[in-house]
Amino acid sequence: MILAAALLATTVFSRALERVDTMDPAKSQSAYDSRAIHLVYETPLEIDYMKRPYELVPSLCELPQVSPEGLEYTLKMAGDAPVGAKDVVRAIDRLRDPENPSPGGWTMAAVKTVEAPDPRTVRITLSRRQHVFPWMLAMSYCAVVKEDGSGTGPYRLESWWRNHEMVFARNEDWRGWSKTAAADAAAGIRPFDKIRYLVVDDVSTRWLMFLRGEVDMLGDIARDNWSAVMDANGELHPKLREAGIRLHGGKPAIEIRYLGINQRDPVLGGEKNRKLRQALTCAFDFQTWKSFYNNSIDRADGPVPPAVEGYLDEPSPYRHDPEKARRLLEEAGYPGGIDPKTGRRLTITLSIGRPSQDSREAGELLASFFARAGVKLDLRLQTWDAFLNSVNKGDVQLFLMCWVGDYPDPENFLQLFHSANASPGPNHADYKNPAFDAEYDAAMASPTKEERNRHWAECQRIVREDCPWIFTHVSRNFSLSGPELLNFETTDFPYGAEKHFRTPAK
Repeated sequence: MILAAALLATTVFSRALERVDTMDPAKSQSAYDSRAIHLVYETPLEIDYMKRPYELVPSLCELPQVSPEGLEYTLKMAGDAPVGAKDVVRAIDRLRDPENPSPGGWTMAAVKTVEAPDPRTVRITLSRRQHVFPWMLAMSYCAVVKEDGSGTGPYRLESWWRNHEMVFARNEDWRGWSKTAAADAAAGIRPFDKIRYLVVDDVSTRWLMFLRGEVDMLGDIARDNWSAVMDANGELHPKLREAGIRLHGGKPAIEIRYLGINQRDPVLGGEKNRKLRQALTCAFDFQTWKSFYNNSIDRADGPVPPAVEGYLDEPSPYRHDPEKARRLLEEAGYPGGIDPKTGRRLTITLSIGRPSQDSREAGELLASFFARAGVKLDLRLQTWDAFLNSVNKGDVQLFLMCWVGDYPDPENFLQLFHSANASPGPNHADYKNPAFDAEYDAAMASPTKEERNRHWAECQRIVREDCPWIFTHVSRNFSLSGPELLNFETTDFPYGAEKHFRTPAK
């Protein structure tokens, strides 16, 4: 949508987005935080918006030179970077500061030293080999904040009405605009002057806003709106095509949706309760779950999504099997789902970080799966902030969550199970298994992809057997764009993508 002020002809890109909690890179925890942060601040490296397979490209820094043993990374500041090496060092040091722990501290756990030998050079020495380290330099945690708090990104934060609206205005000093100006003019297009994020919890309201042209895109298609978007052949409805609306994506995302199982919980956690977790995993009915989501999702058989090289292409030993679920429940000490300590049905609480009708319906469906095995599931719907706080404190039993990949490598998903990353780090289940840690550490020490993938396969087998998560599904990245939005591409890493968006020059 273009909102045209009579004199300024300001172009505005609007979309609904979940709540952003912080603009501090070191404190960011969600993909929504990262989207906003990448508009205002730049990272040392970034992921190419167009290339597939995904590749890293320079941003504030050129691509690093790596020592033969893989322990020293030397980065030269890009020639037009408006900050210096000391600014990059300061950003990384914030992540490493034990006095001010960051949710992104895990990304710098292998860093031994970081220094600026001269104003345009950053030298990072690792204590151990970490083949994915360059990808971490493209994450929002590493975004560089100038000493005065400002950023060097394509937009600046103009206003923020928390839990309602964020508005970003184009940063005219951003060097990237000049690089595309001539091509944009020749093509008759222009960047958006403002980016507007709106918090709209109700999916029906989002849909109506899109149809009315009040937002330029829908980042996903709500389950209840599926039949209004797609025809019987799985194609975009003709009426929407006639209105200039475009359908994007449809490929499995680099993400995993799951029910986390708190390993600190006395009922569910630890080795002694493994059979109960296996039973709950066998109770999960993927085919019914898939129908609930209009057949627009794919099976998740483990911690690494199929779209990532290194995925273990073997069926899980704990796919839906009602008879096996009941047998494992009995072996776990809950015959027929009855808790022998109370003589009553075993009751487990599921925490969900979005108090919406859709979340409640999803929770009720999950409850029906467990009820078939004899287990009662209570729902606990919370705001996102309260939910994260509960998960970080371990004040949960089951929790519904998603891990959106930060980069396309098995390590990014398997690090979620390493004991060193226990909550409030990314291992929110507080899973600990020395055998897993040993395989993970061996993978990280391996010099070749082939060796790493052998260890990654064992990591996946261990996690599948221990069941610290119930893997629900992998989403397919469907989205809709309106006629005024150009140069939109589906990507698993959309952080800062709006700088690539264009609209007709009028």
